[in-house]
Amino acid sequence: MTLLIILIIIAILVIAVVAIYNKLVRLRNTVKSSWSDIDVQCKKRYDLVPNLVETVKGYASHERGVFEKVTEARSMAMKATTPGEMAKTENVFRDTLKSLFAVAEAYPELKANANFIQLQSQLQELENNIEYARRYYNAVVRDYNVLIESFPSNLIAWQFNFKQAELFQLETPEVEREPVKVSFS
Repeated sequence: MTLLIILIIIAILVIAVVAIYNKLVRLRNTVKSSWSDIDVQCKKRYDLVPNLVETVKGYASHERGVFEKVTEARSMAMKATTPGEMAKTENVFRDTLKSLFAVAEAYPELKANANFIQLQSQLQELENNIEYARRYYNAVVRDYNVLIESFPSNLIAWQFNFKQAELFQLETPEVEREPVKVSFS
């Protein structure tokens, strides 16, 4: 009888360890997948920006410094691979986009250009998608990190070398709270 109780306790412990391990694996893979979603949305935005720059160049060709800064910021942002690197480059990239739209503001015929309006609309949609993807990623990272730190799952996480994931936070909270203005109407 005692042997049966011991076997039942061992079976329950094994099932609990397997369940916690599987949950950790599932969350780790969801973190990777949600980071990939952010990467995809940012790539779409990076691909859209040259079209915006070319459209603005047609009207404001003498603003060469702004175009170079946008191109350089885009290049830096595309090279970022971790949430920390991405946050740093995103701040610079968003600021240069603001300066591009500030240049566009000085040209009423550009603001009325159908191609520019369409690109602007696409950029706004991508910004919203990036915001959503970032929030989802951070929520999944939070859940994953809480599981890694909570008892008894922290013992299993430690045993199988699960590491905490990094949140995707923009460097300055003030920048994150300010909406990216891409509408000139």
